[in-house]
Amino acid sequence: MSVPTGFVAPPLGGHILPARIGSAPPPRRRPRRWTGWLLGGLAVLLVTGVLAALQVTASLGYDEAEADFDATRDATQSAMTIVAESADAVAGTADSADLLLQTDSGLLVDPAARDALTAAAVDARAADEAARALLDEPLPDAGTKPSFFWELFAASERIAIQADDLESLDRELTEETPALDTADASLTDAGIAVLGSAATAASSFEGAHLSAKNDAVIALRDAAASASLASTLDDQAVSALAALQDAAGQVVASEQVELAEKAGPLQAVRLEIEAFARSLAPGVLLEFDWNPIVNNAGGNGSMGGLTTWWWDEPDRAVIELSNSVAEQWPADRSRALVAHEVGHAISVKCEDMYDSTTQDSIEKWATAWAIGMGFTDDANGVWAYGYPPQSYIDAAYGCR
Repeated sequence: MSVPTGFVAPPLGGHILPARIGSAPPPRRRPRRWTGWLLGGLAVLLVTGVLAALQVTASLGYDEAEADFDATRDATQSAMTIVAESADAVAGTADSADLLLQTDSGLLVDPAARDALTAAAVDARAADEAARALLDEPLPDAGTKPSFFWELFAASERIAIQADDLESLDRELTEETPALDTADASLTDAGIAVLGSAATAASSFEGAHLSAKNDAVIALRDAAASASLASTLDDQAVSALAALQDAAGQVVASEQVELAEKAGPLQAVRLEIEAFARSLAPGVLLEFDWNPIVNNAGGNGSMGGLTTWWWDEPDRAVIELSNSVAEQWPADRSRALVAHEVGHAISVKCEDMYDSTTQDSIEKWATAWAIGMGFTDDANGVWAYGYPPQSYIDAAYGCR
């Protein structure tokens, strides 16, 4: 083998390069597994944190909404209680008004007052019905607190809306209370006015029935006094009007009995004499009886009279006269005898002006009073009991 010129053999121990020269690829590294787990864990933590935050936010939001709801519901419930009490009061007053109207017999109550009470009762019933409609509204309940945040958010929105509705109901209820109170006050005033009109009319009613018995008239006066004291429209007020109406009926009934007893040809004269006697003793309640013989007199042209009186209230007396007093009316002697009897009756107003312990003193007082009133005929008591002392006559001038 020939060797090229200039060829130098490599020294011993050298290297022989391969026929193809190139760079070798770097060795491959397997990814570490813990990095994936870390990223997954971080993702889980992030999701868990978000869910926890949502749960806490939803729970706190619900608690706040529920607290507002409970407070609003309690306020509304309190308003309902107040309105219910006012409505019950109005309903009770309206019931009493109805009874009062039913009790009215037409004898004493002013028709205008009755009409006003009727109108007030209608208004009160309307106010009561409006209040009852609100009271019938059911109050919602928050219910059980949900567990999950999505349920909590929905429940919070629901009870917030319910709280708004409760606030609206509370406002309406609050407006009803003064309306009910006004209706109740107006109805009460109208009812008291009815009683007042009846009590006021009792006096003129008594004057229109002068022949009624004293006991019936006294009962009428007492009933009118009780009715005038009424300040609330309740069962007692209804009872007061009923008692007054009954008393008025008794006045009429007793007068009819009295007039029946006085019927006959002397009736007109008897009533004239009774009116004359009443004119001499204003303020004294007088009742009259007529008989053929009174106090052992009345026949053969004689006249008789007898008076019974009471020292207690009110000033009252019963005068009994013989028919002959009416038969001889208006003779001076008849007028003088009536004046003597009135002197006994009016003594209830002048108890301390004379000695009432003896019959003689009592008769002298009545005689003195008749003389003081200008009735000088001996039938004034002088013929039967003698002339009274001047001191009695002077004292009698103070008894009117």
